[in-house]
Amino acid sequence: VYRGSVKDFPGFDASKDAEALYNAMKGFGSDKEAILDLITSRSNKQRVEICQAYKSLYGKDLIADLKYELTGKFERLIVSLMRPPAYSDAKEIKDAIAGIGTDEKCLIEILASRTNQEIHDLVAAYKDAYERDLEADIVGDTSGHFKKMLVVLLQPYVSSTLTRPVPPSPSHKDLLEAGELKWGTDEAQFIYILGRRSKQHLRLVFDEYLKISGKPIERSIRGELSGDFEKLMLAVVKCIRSTAEYFAERLYKAMKGLGTRDNTLIRIMVSRSEIDMLDIREVFRTKYEKSLHNMIKEDTSGEYKKTLLKLCGGDDE
Repeated sequence: VYRGSVKDFPGFDASKDAEALYNAMKGFGSDKEAILDLITSRSNKQRVEICQAYKSLYGKDLIADLKYELTGKFERLIVSLMRPPAYSDAKEIKDAIAGIGTDEKCLIEILASRTNQEIHDLVAAYKDAYERDLEADIVGDTSGHFKKMLVVLLQPYVSSTLTRPVPPSPSHKDLLEAGELKWGTDEAQFIYILGRRSKQHLRLVFDEYLKISGKPIERSIRGELSGDFEKLMLAVVKCIRSTAEYFAERLYKAMKGLGTRDNTLIRIMVSRSEIDMLDIREVFRTKYEKSLHNMIKEDTSGEYKKTLLKLCGGDDE
């Protein structure tokens, strides 16, 4: 069952849409409402075709024209929607490691939540877009156990193709011996097990771990690990348990309190709009007793708000 909020537009015509966008940007100023209406009602695959048609018809780059015409958060959101998912992720990671300092939260979010296929596509897109090796760039920009786990997450693992659960033994015991039962912590064992096992296998491991230790794996991670490495491992566990819940929590944290973490909000609303936005909305409503739609409405404004609400796809109040 499709759980995204954005679907293919019926009767789609790439050339017609390219012309509509050209006209919306022609002359002085631009028709922002027309731009956001059209782009949010097309799927990513259709948007990519519109970019190709625009190039054929006008000899111009649609993304470059949109960047020129639009500004601020609205521009960032619209431009993100125009990129294929793997290239969007590649751009986010490039921005996260560019210059002085690193946006660790962005690295954690993308690398902890993507499927095997999505990671494979991301590595290829990064190479194509920047003629650089993603793993080498991440190694050059991070350190310690955090770096080691990111590198493990970048490797496609064979066990993701397993169709039936694997008996969890002895992984839960290995985790216990690496943490709770050890003086100090064997971080390598945590990395190996959490980074190298399929979701089905790890869910069973977590159940067994709870039975044998009397506490959830998350509590042990908080007690045994620290810093960005701890945050990364907790994100991996959350995504194994429920990706929708992980993103619902990220969205809530991006908007609660003073100020909004717009980059996080944009990245998640764009990346999940054709995957599991309906599940995220459902979890959000249950967990926070308010709808995602309502929180976006209260926290944002203008065309930026209208675009985000279109991606949200409905109100659950």
